[in-house]
Amino acid sequence: MTTTTGTGLTEQLSATTLLRFATAGSVDDGKSTLVGRLLHDSKSILTDQLEAVEAASLKRGQEAPDLALLTDGLRAEREQGITIDVAYRYFATTRRRFILADTPGHVQYTRNMVTGASTAELAVVLVDARNGVVEQTRRHAAVAALLRVPHVVLAVNKMDLVEYAEPVFAAIAKEFTAYAASLGVPEITAIPISALAGDNVVEPSANMDWYGGPTVLEHLETVPVSHDLASCKARFPVQYVIRPQTAEHPDYRGYAGQIASGALRVGEAVTVLPSGRTSTISGIDALGEAVDIAWAPQSVTVTLADDLDISRGDLIAPSGSAPATTQDVEATVCHVADQPLTVGQRVLLKHTTRTVKAIVKEIPSRLTLDDLSQHPDPGQLVANDIGRVKVRTAEPLALDAYRDSRRTGSFLLIDPADGTTLAAGMAGDSFAAEAVKAVDAVADDEGWDF
Repeated sequence: MTTTTGTGLTEQLSATTLLRFATAGSVDDGKSTLVGRLLHDSKSILTDQLEAVEAASLKRGQEAPDLALLTDGLRAEREQGITIDVAYRYFATTRRRFILADTPGHVQYTRNMVTGASTAELAVVLVDARNGVVEQTRRHAAVAALLRVPHVVLAVNKMDLVEYAEPVFAAIAKEFTAYAASLGVPEITAIPISALAGDNVVEPSANMDWYGGPTVLEHLETVPVSHDLASCKARFPVQYVIRPQTAEHPDYRGYAGQIASGALRVGEAVTVLPSGRTSTISGIDALGEAVDIAWAPQSVTVTLADDLDISRGDLIAPSGSAPATTQDVEATVCHVADQPLTVGQRVLLKHTTRTVKAIVKEIPSRLTLDDLSQHPDPGQLVANDIGRVKVRTAEPLALDAYRDSRRTGSFLLIDPADGTTLAAGMAGDSFAAEAVKAVDAVADDEGWDF
């Protein structure tokens, strides 16, 4: 790697071609078939994988390969014909690389969807053209909005079973777009498809000449992935302190880690949190080479002009945009463990590379995603519940609001006894109160019946 200037940085970022996306849909909407069709028609399946699917399909009495088996890998999934766990698939085209998280549709696996969509930049929500927007569709849209997923694709599937009728697609697209927009989803794209037949998945459909938009794959290849450094505040969680203490480098002290957001520059004034001490970046090493600038998500080693007491879990940020530290965390959490989360429970809170002791002081409310209603003072959260919590930490944390940074505004609550992850948190997020007002207004205008 060579020294990079601002112009070169922009060019390199524009060439970044990785897109993380998640799929979600109600049971039997054909989500796994869509993913299988996407992998198959984009030629992203190895020969032995296709042969295994063909053999499994024959055992089930099916003449054609069941492409859903490419993602439904668990034995229970294949036996029941449903998706249970999050299945990650990696594939690429000539235009972009992809990490796909195929998430479950059942309401009892809401926590799995939260896991899969937490790092996604795009969510594909499937709807059966015969059933339209149902309760689970609204739930998936709400989770996508809660997690601040910037792009949502509405894939209206099984158009072949409604004779490829444009009015059916138009009505579903209008209802879903109004609902998702009211939740604050910034971009919604509706695409009519038939995953079973392959219409508008990878190749354009000859049966829907009334549709002039992109196929699913074309949209995935061209949707913009945000790398606008001007709007990102730089955050660098320290993962490891490098002190070789050799004759060649007796005084070297470097701080290694992955840049969570934004960019770091040599000569920039920075603040180390939670101590609040300040210094200047004297050097940045990336892949063993000195560079003038580095950006997320690069893994680098940073050296400072001053000899400060810095350890794993500290956060380095530009002095002009450093986050405030706090020991009182208020957040929206999704409870992912089978054991409940209760008021007064002692937990560990893991934020970036820092883990501190904490106690759950209060659970003000629990959110019902079906209608976005709030249930005050539930006392506890159980598996798949989403609610507000107030946590007091033993040490200060440098948290951003989740709406500003999905990486440094998120955290985990962990059981200190066995290390079980209890809940995934989004600091300072006020999605529920804002969304319920917006949805109520749209529901009144559109005459929706919840």
